[in-house]
Amino acid sequence: MLPQEIIRRKRDGGTLSAQEIAAFIKGLSKEAISEGQVAAFAMAVFFKGMTPDEIVALTLAMRDSGDVLSWAGVGKPVADKHSTGGVGDNVSLMLAPIVAACGLAVPMISGRGLGHTGGTLDKLQSIPGYDVMPDNVTFRRTVDRAGCAIIGQTGDLAPADKRLYAIRDVTATVESIPLITASILSKKLAAGLESLVLDVKVGNGAFMAKAEDAEALARSLVRVANGAGVKTTALLTDMNEPLADCAGNAIEVLSAVDFLKGQKSGTRLEEVTLALGAEMLVNAGVESDQAAALARCHRVLASGEAAEIFGRMVSELGGPTDFMDKAETYRPRAKVEVAVLADEDGYLRECDTRGLGLAVVSLGGGRQRPSDKIDHGVGLSGLKPLGTKVAKGEPIAFVQANEEATAAQAAKTVAECYRISETKPAATPVIGLRIAAE
Repeated sequence: MLPQEIIRRKRDGGTLSAQEIAAFIKGLSKEAISEGQVAAFAMAVFFKGMTPDEIVALTLAMRDSGDVLSWAGVGKPVADKHSTGGVGDNVSLMLAPIVAACGLAVPMISGRGLGHTGGTLDKLQSIPGYDVMPDNVTFRRTVDRAGCAIIGQTGDLAPADKRLYAIRDVTATVESIPLITASILSKKLAAGLESLVLDVKVGNGAFMAKAEDAEALARSLVRVANGAGVKTTALLTDMNEPLADCAGNAIEVLSAVDFLKGQKSGTRLEEVTLALGAEMLVNAGVESDQAAALARCHRVLASGEAAEIFGRMVSELGGPTDFMDKAETYRPRAKVEVAVLADEDGYLRECDTRGLGLAVVSLGGGRQRPSDKIDHGVGLSGLKPLGTKVAKGEPIAFVQANEEATAAQAAKTVAECYRISETKPAATPVIGLRIAAE
């Protein structure tokens, strides 16, 4: 099949067959198709879209461009979760051990920071010795012994996605919902999952700022994942403020340890984490309804089982054996701490969440170029939630930096991200729409 004819058909609004899509992706993977042709295909999809069947075919073709893991013999339901990215979103660090303690096997393939959002792998690399790219033997052993392993995507999983994404990134076609769907799900399906939960962020700190865009993406992901044979649901969750009370790499890991020790109860972070955990248990068939699943997640958190599993995972992947007991001593520390002070009395009404994420990047906690080295110790801590009453001169956050000048600039940026009003704002639900297969 000539790639230019496949491009022409999609350009003209036609529907591609599964065979045509598979042939194009095979050519892309083997670099038998030029970069210009891949760019033209991406642009044609961007403008003309794809049917649900086409997106399923694209996803499966990209999945099959590399290895597909098998968990035969693991003896547990194999499940995972994916977040579309946010600020202060360290949910994966707690969620994986919680559902592992409930009887799931969680081979979680995670990514690095993208733009203003933090990356799970960057957070875990703040733990001394933690190997985010282990060999398959270590990966499987960790899942077997700990019940979960959070690692990065190897070059053998969905390699077609890497080339297609790189070209989309420089051709203004990243926002295409069919291409986003195939990119996310090809990697998840290559991990050999039986069920999946999607955390689709919406708000000023999310890639999908508008609710209708986030819902459209969530419905596409759920439709395609279920069409590919993986039981999947999605929750739309609020990202109009940071989810945790901090943002940064080592800072968020320490927050996760505190969470697993029961020190973050009653927070928005707990609500989202346990709601996703309940979805995972129901999708995997371990519990029959959300109420029972939620209660089970609470039990393993309160008993310390989830904390024990996180510590075991860290140890199995090369980290300290006593990390849960001495996390504070292993934490990379910034040299400078600057308080961000409220400039008037009132209530924290709103914040520019994306601006907070960019402040972390400016400190060195994220990348401005792919080659940049992450500073794991910097970030923001003590972030007060919206609706908090503050007095002028009271700290609303703290900047952790390694230089006085960058700390001062970041503190100024953070202060400008917040709005204070005389009246208390109405609380925004952290969990919105739930989307299941139609």
